[in-house]
Amino acid sequence: MIRKDLRNIAIIAHVDHGKTTLVDALLKQGGMFRENQVVETCVMDSNPLERERGITILAKNTSCMYNDVKINIVDTPGHADFSGEVERVLKMINGVVLLVDAYEGPMPQTRFVLQKALEMKHRVIICINKIDKPDARPQEVLEEIYELLLDLNANEEQLESPIIYCSGRAGVASYTPDKLGTDLKPLFDTILKHILPPEGEDDAPLQVLVSSIDYNDYVGRIAIGRIERGKMKTNQEVTVCNYHTNEVYNSKITNIYQFNGLTRINVQSASVGDIVCFSGIENITIGQTICSPEKVEPLNFVKISEPTLQMVFSVNDSPFAGREGKFVTSRHLRARLYKELLKDVSLRVEDTDTTDSFVVSGRGEIHLSILIENMRREGYEFQVSMPQVINKVIDGVNCEPYERLTIEVPDWAMSTIMDDMGRRQGELTNMHTFNNRVKMEFRVPERGLLGYRNDFLTNTKGEGIMSSIFDGYAPVKKAFSRRSSGALIAFETGEAVTYGLFNAQERGILFIEPQTQVYAGMVVGYSPKPDDLCVNVCKKKHVTNMRASGSDEAMRLEPPRKFSLEECIEFLDEDEMLEVTPKTLRIRKIILNHDERMRKTMRDRKK
Repeated sequence: MIRKDLRNIAIIAHVDHGKTTLVDALLKQGGMFRENQVVETCVMDSNPLERERGITILAKNTSCMYNDVKINIVDTPGHADFSGEVERVLKMINGVVLLVDAYEGPMPQTRFVLQKALEMKHRVIICINKIDKPDARPQEVLEEIYELLLDLNANEEQLESPIIYCSGRAGVASYTPDKLGTDLKPLFDTILKHILPPEGEDDAPLQVLVSSIDYNDYVGRIAIGRIERGKMKTNQEVTVCNYHTNEVYNSKITNIYQFNGLTRINVQSASVGDIVCFSGIENITIGQTICSPEKVEPLNFVKISEPTLQMVFSVNDSPFAGREGKFVTSRHLRARLYKELLKDVSLRVEDTDTTDSFVVSGRGEIHLSILIENMRREGYEFQVSMPQVINKVIDGVNCEPYERLTIEVPDWAMSTIMDDMGRRQGELTNMHTFNNRVKMEFRVPERGLLGYRNDFLTNTKGEGIMSSIFDGYAPVKKAFSRRSSGALIAFETGEAVTYGLFNAQERGILFIEPQTQVYAGMVVGYSPKPDDLCVNVCKKKHVTNMRASGSDEAMRLEPPRKFSLEECIEFLDEDEMLEVTPKTLRIRKIILNHDERMRKTMRDRKK
């Protein structure tokens, strides 16, 4: 059976190349909204964090209609840390729209996802977006795309992929870069013509691979997948099996949903090629196969890449513990972390020797910081350690993860970047210039990128673009300093006052302002010198009979440096932790007592 009335596609691209904006335009021109309906931009970014950061974190499904053909669309994340989302949803589709910025060209994440799609023999539509930008260079970008396809061993059919030029924001597309059309009809027509319709045995026993998981308080876990064979009906008895574990048990499907625009509609049945959501199977997980009991054949699930970075999540034991959080115990923390595993296949959680600490491993700093931010918004209070890379022993050699780093900077910043990469053991692999800018590719240890983003933005005066993707393992290189600045540490517990802060700001840059509650051992700023310094920000001016009435008014404090969550994580050193509460982020030393901290430092130096 060939489903000529259906197409399943994914839109893949690097972060900020316009995926979600293009999906907006496809939905509007695909008749999913009323003519007078008020629709906000980036409707697919339903998660509050996605809207705030302007990035897609979770892969989402939607659909639209064109010429009586239903087009199921998967909007995939563009950031490398969420590539685990991308890997599994590619199992649900028959072709991809490769979206590339007309100025930036193919970036690391573009390469990663495209490689996965090519390996699965998916058909590709090349779509060069933002063609209406004044600095667009479509012909050069097209050459870069062809070079990438050749580098990834694309087959002859994939090398002859159709090319569309579009502006997702304007909602127009054309077959040439010289003249834009009036709508997205060229893209719709190319999808129907080039992407193969799904096909399979409609009258054979049911077979569905679970590629994603959602959760609803009313029906519990909701599995999402594409029907590979047969038909699915409500109240159908099924067998759940797993290709890797040989696990088999029986269950029942109670509800079936299909995507219609941004909503899910309840249906009684679905057939081959349909992307469906279904509930009723209590312990369903990603990678399991739903089969008819008469023919149990588990499907092989795509292998998700291993995590490369880990952090220790522990119960908050600071002097201010329990003041702001709703969930503060180890039981709450453990339950929340293990619940995250149900929908995030790239995450790993391990118990430690103590009951109040857990090792959480992920794909990168952004991946872990999104989890931390979601937890603090839910009312959790805890502490996290400095990120550490996960090394592997390969053929008896201790190896560390490496990243393929792409940097684009103004030409005046090139020498500074080269110096930075040299100190961080980076190796230059490619470089070319255009429009007074330099695009460089490095192969650098992942630990060399920890904490580097702030330095990068400072050295390029905010004009640089930096992105990276995992690039395998290689033998561990020599150690290098992660942070060149020292910490300013509060000497005593109390309330910060203007007089104490005024004296402390001569030593470095402060993180806090007057009337902030601090405790001994809390990091209140940083110093340009490498050594840590203790400062008394709670110190008040002694009253004397010679004191002038307006002397305090002459004290001028510099505005404090406010760190975001990612910046806090990047700043952390080995002897520090980040205290995370729903209202506050505090960097602190692991050992709060000054004397104990000094004794440990002396012991470490003797070793």
